[in-house]
Amino acid sequence: MNTFRIDEKAMSLARIACRAQIGLDAPLVQVEVNLGSGLPMFCIVGLPETVVKESKERVRAALLNSHFEFPAGRITVNLAPADLPKEGGRFDLPIALGILIASRQIKPCSQGLGVDAVTEFYGELGLGGELRPTRGLLLAAAHASRYGHGLVVPRASAHEALVAARTTVRAADHLLEVCAHIEGKEPLVPLAPLLATTAAMLSKRRTQIGCVSDSHEPATAGGGTGLDLCDVRGQLHAKRALIIAAAGEHSLLMVGPPGSGKSMLAQRLAGLLPPLTEPEALEVASIASVSASGFNASEFGQRPFRSPHHSASGPALVGGGSRARPGEISLAHRGVLFLDELPEFKKHVLEALREPLEAGVVSVSRAALQTQYPAAFQLIAAMNPCPAAATGIPPGTVAARPRRCSATVPESPDPCSIVWTCTSRCRALK
Repeated sequence: MNTFRIDEKAMSLARIACRAQIGLDAPLVQVEVNLGSGLPMFCIVGLPETVVKESKERVRAALLNSHFEFPAGRITVNLAPADLPKEGGRFDLPIALGILIASRQIKPCSQGLGVDAVTEFYGELGLGGELRPTRGLLLAAAHASRYGHGLVVPRASAHEALVAARTTVRAADHLLEVCAHIEGKEPLVPLAPLLATTAAMLSKRRTQIGCVSDSHEPATAGGGTGLDLCDVRGQLHAKRALIIAAAGEHSLLMVGPPGSGKSMLAQRLAGLLPPLTEPEALEVASIASVSASGFNASEFGQRPFRSPHHSASGPALVGGGSRARPGEISLAHRGVLFLDELPEFKKHVLEALREPLEAGVVSVSRAALQTQYPAAFQLIAAMNPCPAAATGIPPGTVAARPRRCSATVPESPDPCSIVWTCTSRCRALK
């Protein structure tokens, strides 16, 4: 199966391989470019989003500034299959290459690319023809490796593709470099795989965790914060609670006045968790790759620690939006989700955590698509005691400063019930 397919009769049709991104799936997309006669028109079909539609101007400027001719006539670009939504600037490079091949301005050389190999192209084009990084390449590289496909990506995104790629990955900085590679004039050098580096990184993190009890040095193997429990002095009961929670994967609620160290302790829970295996690390990295913040190579292999603000909405915490992006609970997959100021979160937001805590996955449904994200996180929450509990005055008791509290204390108080009783908001009456 060749990367480039050209109609032998008309010599005006070209197909370039690429991949879309829908949740954590990366289906194969064939970018078909056809040049026909008629009035000048540039049309892109196949459920393109606004960013993909705007690629017409970027591709036109990039071709002209790279000293190519922009074909006169009717240009039709089909992103097949047509029923899958396409978004992002990753289709700029395949569209530009399809136009150049269909107009016979460049002639693919099968010797340089491999007759039986399929190469997928990704990259957003600048107006001068430079290749800019695109989001979600780690997921695309993982799916491409399953079928033995090679990749040509922007050099700025090569580190992300190399994390998951098991096949040949080549990087370029400009459209002209990719064209020279296709023609066989100056083939792009394959980048060294990061499989050995990734394994060594994970092994080093496991060694750091195993030696932390002896060396008393902070270990960055477990959590993404680089903080360790040995930095905390005192707090023996809280430390023991953290160790028990980490050992049994229990959820934890910490109650204490401001400044008592609840957030400091929660940030160090990830360092107590065992190191991620390579499949788990790739799973965590894939979720981060499709998020708004993107993938950070320096955090590969570290357990995530997420601490959303108490004003976060339901879609921000669970996931959603028009593009069904992962929420905080999915970004905390295999890691820690810390909810500070728990009573300040809206009730329906907290209720939305029930199903993900039980099932470990969350389904995000929208009118156009439905996707599923993993959400196997460890929940840690913190809150301040109500004023009545903080001063030791029973709710409803009139003291020097009368207080009103909607909470009630049972006759035979249970420690757990006391904690939840005090979550109600109460205030001092002036």
